[in-house]
Amino acid sequence: MRRTILIILVALVAIVGLASAVTAGGSTSTVTRARLEKALPVVFANTYVDQAHILGRNVTAASLHAKAMCDKHGPDVADNGPGGDWNCLMSWTDPQVPMPPEGYGKFELNVHSNDCFTASGPSKLTGFLTITDKHGKDVTNPLFEFDGCFDPNSDNIATGVFYPSLFAVTSPNLTPDGHGRTSVKATCGTGAQGCAGTVVATAGKVDLGTMPFKLKEEATGTLRLPEPLPAGAKEVTFTVLPTTGAGPPAPVAIPVQRP
Repeated sequence: MRRTILIILVALVAIVGLASAVTAGGSTSTVTRARLEKALPVVFANTYVDQAHILGRNVTAASLHAKAMCDKHGPDVADNGPGGDWNCLMSWTDPQVPMPPEGYGKFELNVHSNDCFTASGPSKLTGFLTITDKHGKDVTNPLFEFDGCFDPNSDNIATGVFYPSLFAVTSPNLTPDGHGRTSVKATCGTGAQGCAGTVVATAGKVDLGTMPFKLKEEATGTLRLPEPLPAGAKEVTFTVLPTTGAGPPAPVAIPVQRP
């Protein structure tokens, strides 16, 4: 009996030790937010210059002043380790390609354990799979998806780059119940400190009330309109007034779809 107990204890110690090693291995990964935030803008800027030359434009990597903020799988996951769940917000300066109102574009990264990554950005800023070069030929767009690596021994000091999360009303339409009651879906994107504020809903000249919201970054939520829709209302306009994060610069109109 005593020998059996000793064997069980040894097995438990081994399991605990293995779990600790795995945890320690994850926390000491060379893939970190700081290293990605430093490497991504450099690789992006050089690739951007390649694209500009194809298009017959004169751009330098230094003139772009590219900066990035990276996040791994939302606020509840540590920002380290390989995976396909890295998102990076990046801004740069090009008068011919202005930033959207929130001031950045969102890039999705698949980061590998060998300290290399594959990145793809928003096509409205980086272009589609093919582009037309300065000679009028369709060619592959180097910025559509690009690869890069970083030095695993480079410094891991935080960059201090932060961008606000973008709040958006995402329902394609509104379907009221038999009493005219309805709700709208909303999201809070990648960024710092999540999204908070109020949304004002109107149908024509009818005030449907004000809805407070508070969401973590990369979260979704449902906002229920305080007042029922008036009979015959064809669309509802939502005006976002953020106190934390960013919101659409103009009111968003969503059509009403009655059952």
